[in-house]
Amino acid sequence: MFDKLKGVEERYLVLEKRLSDPKIFQDRAAYQKYSREHAELSKIITVYRNYKQTVKELSGSTELLRDGDPEIKELARNEINALTIEKVRLEKELKKLLMPKDPNDDKNVLVEVRAGTGGEEAALFVSDLFRMYSRYAENMGWKVEIMDHHTTGVGGLKEIIAMFHGKGAYSRFKYESGTHRVQRVPETETQGRIHTSAVTVAVLPEAEDVEVHIDPGEIKVDVYRSTGPGGQSVNTTDSAVRITHLPSGLVVTCQDEKSQLKNKNKALKVLRARLLDMKTRQQNEKRSEERKSQIGSGDRSGRIRTYNFPQARVTDHRIGLTLYKLESILEGDLDIIIDELTTFYQTQALQNAESVTNQQIALEHS
Repeated sequence: MFDKLKGVEERYLVLEKRLSDPKIFQDRAAYQKYSREHAELSKIITVYRNYKQTVKELSGSTELLRDGDPEIKELARNEINALTIEKVRLEKELKKLLMPKDPNDDKNVLVEVRAGTGGEEAALFVSDLFRMYSRYAENMGWKVEIMDHHTTGVGGLKEIIAMFHGKGAYSRFKYESGTHRVQRVPETETQGRIHTSAVTVAVLPEAEDVEVHIDPGEIKVDVYRSTGPGGQSVNTTDSAVRITHLPSGLVVTCQDEKSQLKNKNKALKVLRARLLDMKTRQQNEKRSEERKSQIGSGDRSGRIRTYNFPQARVTDHRIGLTLYKLESILEGDLDIIIDELTTFYQTQALQNAESVTNQQIALEHS
């Protein structure tokens, strides 16, 4: 790890030198490229330099143990204890920072929310969840682009698909995939009984053209008249688009725009994201199993999170986190949950990496 950190510091110093070069400053593209890399490495370098300073101070305090003055020795022991704890903390932080970054983290994200079990109550909760995600995006300064949606008669949504545009959007939403369960008394319930409904959420990184090429000869495009509420032109022209990807059998529809071309472009974005996800899952069978277990079938049992209205409680079952902040969370205050999930999965990945390293060391010495 420390050989790698030395290499990172050397690269950081090279970047500092390049960024101070007037020729680089005049080349806007090169300057932005080096600035981004410099900013990313600065997080690691700050912690690494704190680590080296802590090791230096620890060495100095250890030397003081040889002093003949008992008081100085006692002070040295206290400093050694504090510095040792800090050294261990910084080592863990460095290991996290050096872990391979998910290449999709900085991408825009496609979020698909669909009603599962629970009828109209599930459809109403789709609306609630999408509003929650939209509020969170608003707090983050992201743009929300609705790709497609299907409403119900009571103001709910059978499903809604939207693209969230913003740096790091995928990294913040990627742990939302799965079944979300809601427990509350429906407005139509006269006896005050609590109903349980379920909604499924799928989260996919946006795919660039270079990542997923769609051959025009491998898709079938159908146009038809939009259904549901809308203006005159929405309901009287063939603006809705259905794209079928023949090799995979994937079907995507879009009818939110009055323009057939805009609907087609949106549908292609959704198709590209789904194809990238399919490609990734085929390359990584383990991730496929995780995604399948997270999303499940949309029934009440395969849940990752429960929103309990009578108790104003939100529970994330993967990490055993319970918060009595239902109202603020549904208003988009999601950071407290997302941060806990990120820490949990980063720690898990770090433990797995350490386990592999220990196994390799054991094999080398066997």
